[in-house]
Amino acid sequence: MAERSADWLKQAKRDLEMAKKAHEAGYYEWTCFISQQSAEKAIKAVYQAQGGSAMGHGIGTLLRGLAGKVHPSGEIMKSAKMLDGYYIPSRYPDSMTHGSPADHFDLEDADGAIRSAGEIVRFCENILA
Repeated sequence: MAERSADWLKQAKRDLEMAKKAHEAGYYEWTCFISQQSAEKAIKAVYQAQGGSAMGHGIGTLLRGLAGKVHPSGEIMKSAKMLDGYYIPSRYPDSMTHGSPADHFDLEDADGAIRSAGEIVRFCENILA
């Protein structure tokens, strides 16, 4: 398999920019989901650079899978946990007892998602540098 970490990281950064645009437009549920996607892709860039591949979408699980090679801080793991909580509920109405995702995600959630994704993207960039 060709090593494509640069492509994964480029898309992670682009996803983070899209999350910021969704935030500006008030689409907080999409801000949360796209932020999660940004962090996931950044971590998958690290796997690529190390000659591995990663399956799944759990950011915390993906980070733990790099054990021995990468040592994420407690803050990075906290960010991963937050973003993992957005993967499904930010998209599917049946993940809530009532309403749609748009009814449940707010400015505070969106701010935290962008901040957390940014931390993880920078963490991964530093590993890849």
